[in-house]
Amino acid sequence: MGSPVSRSHPLRQLFGALTEKSFTEHLGWPDLNVTEYVSNLLVEFAHTDQLYKIQNTQGRAVDSVVEMLFESEVLLEAQSFEREREVHRHIGDFTLFMTGLFPEYLRRLKSVGRIYHKDFLVDYVKTGKRSYGLVAEYGSYDPEQDSPLFRKLSENFELCVTGLGFVRSDLDRMQDPACRRVKDLLLN
Repeated sequence: MGSPVSRSHPLRQLFGALTEKSFTEHLGWPDLNVTEYVSNLLVEFAHTDQLYKIQNTQGRAVDSVVEMLFESEVLLEAQSFEREREVHRHIGDFTLFMTGLFPEYLRRLKSVGRIYHKDFLVDYVKTGKRSYGLVAEYGSYDPEQDSPLFRKLSENFELCVTGLGFVRSDLDRMQDPACRRVKDLLLN
């Protein structure tokens, strides 16, 4: 992931620290490659244009997993291997992000009595695992580095979701006025 956010930007440092704490302390999984990937994902998706960066053949931003899956099938027919890999990587990233940080969004998708969203029947966890698995299978220009990472993300998708849930809890806690008062007392 290439990012316009510098390595020293406070947002990158915050997400890096929270992700490392969540995965290492809460999950007991101190995998630097995974925590770095997930924290970079959080930084990238802080910009909604990155969250919805996949475009259809007409150039319109795709905003549902169903449409992303359709685009990957269209790309299959067009024989664009690298683009198909990119779309599946994004599907894995998108489903991980939404499932880990915004589970209430997914519950709302499923709990409404009628189908109102294209992703109503999509299982984000299974779809994310499958997409990361395909990315690992496809390899890249550096398969020794990428394939093991995406295989881990696929095989441990639920664990990553749980880790992001801890990050979300920490972010929520940081917004609590009581937490801010304590921080102000300690820092002043």
